[in-house]
Parts: sequence; C-alpha cells; structure tokens
Amino acid sequence: MTPRPVTPESRAGALALLAMSDGAAPSGQQWTVSTASDEFTVCEVGGTLRSWVHDGREVLAGFDPQDPILAGRGQQLLPWPNRIRDGRYVVGGVERQLPLTEVGLGNASHGLVRWVPWSVVDLGEASLTVGTTLRPQPGWDWTLALTTTYAVGPDGLSVTTVVTNLSDTSAPFGGGWHPYVAIGDAAVEGVRLTLPAAEYAVVDDRLLPVGIEPVDASVESGPGTDFRAGREIGATRLDTAYTGLVGDDDGRWRVRVDVPGGPTHVVWGDLAAFPWVQVFTGKAEAGQPEPHGIAVEPMTCPADAFNSGRDLVMLEPGQSWTGTWGIEAPVWS
Repeated sequence: MTPRPVTPESRAGALALLAMSDGAAPSGQQWTVSTASDEFTVCEVGGTLRSWVHDGREVLAGFDPQDPILAGRGQQLLPWPNRIRDGRYVVGGVERQLPLTEVGLGNASHGLVRWVPWSVVDLGEASLTVGTTLRPQPGWDWTLALTTTYAVGPDGLSVTTVVTNLSDTSAPFGGGWHPYVAIGDAAVEGVRLTLPAAEYAVVDDRLLPVGIEPVDASVESGPGTDFRAGREIGATRLDTAYTGLVGDDDGRWRVRVDVPGGPTHVVWGDLAAFPWVQVFTGKAEAGQPEPHGIAVEPMTCPADAFNSGRDLVMLEPGQSWTGTWGIEAPVWS
C-alpha cells in the first residue's frame, strides 16, 4: 500500500495506528505498526527494523526494546556496507580518512547512519517511512537525504530505500541491510540454504576482498560451497559476500533458509539494485546470545568498494537511488 503523508490534519488519526514508546530505550523510540496478521517495530536509532511478527510468530532474530543493538541486527548500512580498508579512500582526486569503527581490523565498518536518529516521515495503514539526513563529517563531504519504507502485506515484508544526493558534487554510495531470520533452537548445521549465486568474494584476514572466485559443487564446506541446488550448512561457517546472482522472472533473486522443524524463510532482493548478498551464520551457533538467526544481507556492492570501485554507485547532484528487498511471509513445517 502507498504510504500517505502524516499531515497536521491527519496526524491524530494516523498516529492511532502507530504505537510509540517514550524513547527511553537504548535504541530510542519504538514505532510499532500492527495489522490483522502482522506487527513490526522500527526504532529511532538507525531506523532499524527491530522485530516482525507474522501470524503470531517472530520472523526475525532481532532484539528486545530494553537492549542495545548488537551484531548489526536489523540495521541499515549506508552509505557503504561492510568495510573500507584503513578507513581511507580517494574520490575526485581527494584522499579522505574515515574514523576506524572496527578497530581490531583497522577498518571503517558499515557506514555512518547506524547510530544516528531517524524520524517518522510517512505512515500508511500497513507501512511506515522513516528518514534522516546524512551531512558532512570527518572523512565524508556530502549531504544525502535517506528514507526507508517498511511495509507488510499478504506476501510478507518489503523494504524500500531512496537515497538522494543534495550536494553539488558526485557522491560515492553503497548500501546494505542486515536482517537476521530466526532459526529458534535448531542446530545451524541442519539448516538448509539455497543461494542462487555463482561467485563469492575471497577475503583476507581483515575480511577484505582479495578476489572473486566461482563457487564449486565439489567443495564440501567453506565459503566456496555451491548452495545453488540447496544443501545443509553442515560444517560451513559463513561470513561471505556472493555475486553472480540469478533472478527469477520477476527480477528478484531469492535466498531460501529452511529450518528443520521450523519455518522456511525466503529473503529476496531486486537484482538490478542488489547484485550482492552477504550470508553470516556467526550468530546462529549454540553458545551465541539468543535469539539465534542467520543474516541474509542484500548489498549493492562488496566490501571496500570505495577503493575497488566494484559496483560502486556515483550519485550525481540531485540524483536518487532506489532499491527494494524483502522477506516473504514464512511457511512453517
């Protein structure tokens, strides 16, 4: 459904559809939209998707309102996903230095809007749009307007982001989103993953790409495992970016996560906007803090794209980028 503007005249009635907290939570205000079959919550810090309940069951491995955001759960990774080596890059002949937010590996990690406040822009009967403005700061010289619309319907949840360059020079841009689909108490080894990707990024000990390699059907475990036909994760542990994605007739790629005795999750992305997807299983293992989940992360580009230029978007002054991804309504076995 198309969101309707929250005008002064409609605000009182519109906000009756929106449950809000008082903002005392570590992640700020909690904005909850409820329909007959769905309830989702977005929080002020980072415009983060904290929770989505469908037919009374939690779909995401999110976090509680009284907890801080950990492990990127539900966050938006803008204006770059993943990592920038040494936090250093050159655009237009000018070298820039970002703060190192992944100190142990010496990288600038996951963009600049994860911890800034977002606000409600539009509200629909089954949707919520939040927005923020990213302004110049150390290592970043541009102004971007960002809005993200979360919407639920019979097919599931969709997420649409629009980024507009308000500066008078070209701005580098990449994006990623970090949802975890819940696996409950299932062992990650038994989860079946279907991933329509022909290639993956080989990384060094700082988790930065050093090359692109084809997946290999003969590999039994590891990042190079071929998941195109679907197979159990087994001994494989993934923190891996995949490309060479194949879309369906509707132009969307789909990653399927089949949880034994639980739901089948399908995460999708518009191939034209998201030629990459990262899969991270590090928070799905026994011994990790609950809730356990597998992150399936739509991305516009791989790590360090500000330096490699691979699939980097250069937004001209006044130009906008739009991308949509989502999660289908889960099917429970």
